[in-house]
Amino acid sequence: MSRLLATFAVIWRLAHPYFFSEDRRAGRILLTGVILIELSLVGINVMINRWQNAFFQALQDRAWDAFVDQVLTFLLLAGSYVVLAVYQLYLQQWLQIRWRAWMTRRYLDHWLAGANHYRMQLLGDAADNPDQRIADDIRLFSEKGIYIGLRILGASVQFVSFVVILWGLSGDAPLVVFGYQVPIPGYLVWAALTYAIIGTAFTHWIGKPLINLNFMRQRYEADFRFDLVRVRENSEQIALLKGEAAEDVRLQHRFSFVINNWREIMSRTKRLTLLTASYVQASTMVPYLLVGPAYFAGKIQFGALMQTVSAFTSVREALSIFVEVYRELADWRSVVARLDGFDAAIAQAQASAAVPAAIEVPPRAETKSITIDDLLIRLPSGQPLVAAETLAIEPGGDSVLVTGPSGAGKSTLFRTIAGIWPFSSGAIRVPEGARVMVMPQRPYFPVATLAEAVNFPDAPGTFDSAQLADALTAVGLPNLVGRLGEEAHWNRVLSLGEQQRLAFARALLQKPDFLFLDESTASLEEAAETALYKLLKTRLATTTLISIGHRSGLAGFHDRHLVLARDGDRQRVHEQVMAASG
Repeated sequence: MSRLLATFAVIWRLAHPYFFSEDRRAGRILLTGVILIELSLVGINVMINRWQNAFFQALQDRAWDAFVDQVLTFLLLAGSYVVLAVYQLYLQQWLQIRWRAWMTRRYLDHWLAGANHYRMQLLGDAADNPDQRIADDIRLFSEKGIYIGLRILGASVQFVSFVVILWGLSGDAPLVVFGYQVPIPGYLVWAALTYAIIGTAFTHWIGKPLINLNFMRQRYEADFRFDLVRVRENSEQIALLKGEAAEDVRLQHRFSFVINNWREIMSRTKRLTLLTASYVQASTMVPYLLVGPAYFAGKIQFGALMQTVSAFTSVREALSIFVEVYRELADWRSVVARLDGFDAAIAQAQASAAVPAAIEVPPRAETKSITIDDLLIRLPSGQPLVAAETLAIEPGGDSVLVTGPSGAGKSTLFRTIAGIWPFSSGAIRVPEGARVMVMPQRPYFPVATLAEAVNFPDAPGTFDSAQLADALTAVGLPNLVGRLGEEAHWNRVLSLGEQQRLAFARALLQKPDFLFLDESTASLEEAAETALYKLLKTRLATTTLISIGHRSGLAGFHDRHLVLARDGDRQRVHEQVMAASG
């Protein structure tokens, strides 16, 4: 019971924000419409149950006029049912897509806010495959949630409606055993209740493992799909290494988890289907066996017999809703668990950003420099990595070169200053309103037009075609000017050297106050590197450059030299006198 209540609490926490959001009016209207139609459908079923008595009685009495009247009545009831069912499905699908759209926007906002997506990777795989959770789990949550909710609501109303009818019919058709009448008030209701409880208990016992199996199925499917995407994204490197055979083995191994999990689902589903199918088929004869003796004893007419069988079936179906939707419930519960884990991972990432040293933004008058005090950067395991006692990076053209051995933590120092590395203590102060841009060794460009890729992360159209063409020409990519309107996967179309030049064009356009270059010219020849740094010095004379690099030629473009050197269990930042350039 405690687990059930906890599950309901999670479902409520995931579901209710939409119906209190800015789209709540449309959501509530659609939900109300779907519920009212569901109640109307149950009402029509009640009228059809009563119609059965009169219809079959007309058949027994061979009353033609009554038969025609009942046929017309049925056409009216059936026609109304069909129209309502069609519009219920339409409104239900409308509600699903609005709910899904709102949840998708909400999860995307939370996942992408403040580098949460990056911190979630650093903190482990508590929320594996976020793409699958946003694309598939949200869809399944809204679709199955509405479907299961309506089924449960309909079953509850159906039970209340038909249990009164069935209780009354129990008195009209008393229980007859071996020719003797056994006075049990409402015995048909108790029989339906007992039958449903037994079926539900066995269904839960056999089907419970499906919850975890469905949870793992979603994970294995997403892992396999992710590895396929990785192969596609890195096809050139795999081909150059002739690694197709190794990738085939690895992908087959990953897919084996999907196969093994599916076989377990098949085995468990086979047993569950055997039970549920037997349960449903046996339920067809139960009301006849209970009421048949009273009919043959002359206690009730044929019409009353058929009405009783219909009412018993309706009550049994209402009580057996758990049996009938168990597989959907198991699948939905796994979806709920995955979204709950995703929420928890996002919350953990947000919390990690709030611990010291989150970036402080003092008033503009207090400082114009990026300053660091008593900074200690750690690995996710807690092991110390980089320490810096006091450091100030001045604005207005100050330039700093950062060097140190590979793996010393130079890039992690940049990530910390940028505010995305949460495992640190101390203080980093960035001037209010300062524009800080970090250029990693491998730039990122969205799958979009080239103009939009260069504009990123600014909105498309921030820079006009003339500005874009000038920047591309300046960084040595005049051949791309005619492709500004072309949409492509630019990280795959362009070489890494061309991508790094394109990143420099982006910097020229955005004109940051502080530009961090993390080996941003590593794939270019030294002559091209020199030309691009001269371009920055000319075009961005007031921009402070902070570079990570190993080539000796970079020294001539920087005024200060910071070195990461081993000091005990960590690297410590030291400032050295910049050697005079030749």
